[in-house]
Amino acid sequence: MADEVSLDLEELRHLHSVAKRPRVVSLISSEISNLEKVLKGNVSSAALPTPTQSQAEVPYKPALNYSTLGSFSWDQDSDKVKIYLSLEGVQEDKIETAFKELSLEIKFHDVQGKNYQFVIPKLNKEVVPDKCKVTVKPTRVLITLVKASKGNWLDLHFKEDKLKSNLDKDKDPMAGIMDLMKNMYEEGDDEMKKTIAKAWTDARSGKAADSSMRYR
Repeated sequence: MADEVSLDLEELRHLHSVAKRPRVVSLISSEISNLEKVLKGNVSSAALPTPTQSQAEVPYKPALNYSTLGSFSWDQDSDKVKIYLSLEGVQEDKIETAFKELSLEIKFHDVQGKNYQFVIPKLNKEVVPDKCKVTVKPTRVLITLVKASKGNWLDLHFKEDKLKSNLDKDKDPMAGIMDLMKNMYEEGDDEMKKTIAKAWTDARSGKAADSSMRYR
């Protein structure tokens, strides 16, 4: 064993004498120092790193696939919202939660061999994330949301009030009504279009008549 180390050391010293690049010289010097310690009996050769040893490869982890839970029920009181999911076999230590003020995302891993997720991208109103929780029951999962302010929610999801946006206080009220009628005309059936067109014509005719009376 000592003869092998001595031969390796002799060759490394030769390489050290002809090496020019600083990094190569440094690596050879370090290995020479290690082998010298082995010869002196200070370090076991088994403890030395193998020069050709490659870095340990990080095991490949495939991306997980999730089935979205779209069916649920919910109820509320003035302080809390409770969401019920029908899901058996859920393990508490395999739940990943992400509660935010206006959204939630919950992932259930390895539920009878499958992964599930329940997501609400935008809640009706704000909640207190730190107080929200998930409780596992034998045949279902209970999600409890604590409301940031007391009151009744008309829906679990946020829904924009189209009428309110059209009648924005910063806009001319009549302009908002005209925009609303235009949208109804574009989205309505033939009967709706006829009704709106007639109302539009009558409104314009009435305005013109009123104008002519003022100038008499």
